[in-house]
Amino acid sequence: MIIDVAYWTRVAKNILYVVLLLLGLYLALRLSIFYMPFLIAFIISLMIEPAIKWSMKKTKLTRRTSSIIIFIFVLAIILGSLTWILITLFSEASSLLQGLNNYFDKAYIQFQALIERFDFDKIHLSDEVLNVVQNSTGDLLETISNWLRNSLTGLINLVTSLPSIAICIGITVVALYFICVDKIYILDQIEHHLPKVWVKKIGSHLRDLIQTLGGYLKAEATLVLISFIISLIGLYILQFTGFNISYPLLMALFIGFVDALPILGSGTVMVPWAAICAINGDFNLGIAIIVLLIIMSVARQVLEPKLVSKNIGVHPIFTLIAMYTGFKVIGIMGLLIGPIVLIIVKNIFASLIDKGVFKTIFDRR
Repeated sequence: MIIDVAYWTRVAKNILYVVLLLLGLYLALRLSIFYMPFLIAFIISLMIEPAIKWSMKKTKLTRRTSSIIIFIFVLAIILGSLTWILITLFSEASSLLQGLNNYFDKAYIQFQALIERFDFDKIHLSDEVLNVVQNSTGDLLETISNWLRNSLTGLINLVTSLPSIAICIGITVVALYFICVDKIYILDQIEHHLPKVWVKKIGSHLRDLIQTLGGYLKAEATLVLISFIISLIGLYILQFTGFNISYPLLMALFIGFVDALPILGSGTVMVPWAAICAINGDFNLGIAIIVLLIIMSVARQVLEPKLVSKNIGVHPIFTLIAMYTGFKVIGIMGLLIGPIVLIIVKNIFASLIDKGVFKTIFDRR
């Protein structure tokens, strides 16, 4: 048997290339988490870069002066919003945590009442099956209660860890200032210390990645922020007009988080919420929530074509797989991070995917 050394050498090189790229991606993600304040500063700098360029064009000021003006304006908005959010989150989370048992006791009582009203004789369910359903419901509610309690406790601990938060915010602010003001100098230094071949290849990949992932994330972040603001304002209006809305900020954040998930959307939260309100007899609140959902959906449908210029080309089934994988690996945040990693992988291996991964690696040429 004759072994084609040249063929297997090429296959080994292709496999090594893929492995090294995946290893580099893994290290990059780990470093991104470790240096999160700098990553946040970099993302914010990308978002405000158009405003800096607009200021330079309209006012004829230098980049440094324009950057400082925009930086101060953005910093005031961010710090003001963060202060209000942290104070309100602590208040609402503490209140919800104290009354959590009462809410789940009421939910269990309502479920028991619903079972008693339902005529199970028509479907011929035995008492043993009914007992299993009731016990399973109790276990499910207890599991959800424990998960919510742990989440709220973690949120309160995060909000009250002021020294850590202050350090991270301080580093993010300083990093954002230097990135905005000295962007040209930083890029020159990076280019000066790296080989030209690296600069060319990395620059090409970064430009493509910023155009695809950066543009997509910016558009999605804008849409989610709009959904969050509309839901927050709407829920506070409902609260001020006498509707039973106890935790508007927590609910708006939860709606915004679910709305950020691909495939899912704000309706995943608001439709069941409206249904529960209607079952409890509060039809007006249920209708109000549906109206708020319609307003959010219309705003999203109007703005989405303008913000998202093109499809990222990832089929929903692969997005769903990425969400599930991220959830199993790192928990609830993996639902957000999984699809982002999928987009990065697709961008890095774009040429390989277009030609066919295994075909490119193993096909004889």
